Amino acid sequence: MTTQTDTAGSVTAVYKVSGMSCGHCEGAVSGEISEIDGVSSVKAVASSGEVTVVSAAPLDEEAVRAAVDEAGFELVGRA
Repeated sequence: MTTQTDTAGSVTAVYKVSGMSCGHCEGAVSGEISEIDGVSSVKAVASSGEVTVVSAAPLDEEAVRAAVDEAGFELVGRA
C-alpha cells in the first residue's frame, strides 16, 4: 500500500488496475476517477497498470473501485 501525504496538504495513492492496454483505457479510468470528490489529479499508465491519484484527503477504496468498474476495468488494489 502506497500512500503519502504531500506537503501541500494533499494525499497521493497508487492503485493497480487490470485490463488497461492503451491510451483510451488510460483516459477512461482517469476520467471516472477524476469525478470522485476531492480528486485533483489522476495519471493512469496502461503499461504498468498503475493509476496515481492525488486528492485532498485519503479516498474510500470502494469509491475508487466503483469508478474503475464504471470505466470497464478491475481495481486490483493499492500498488
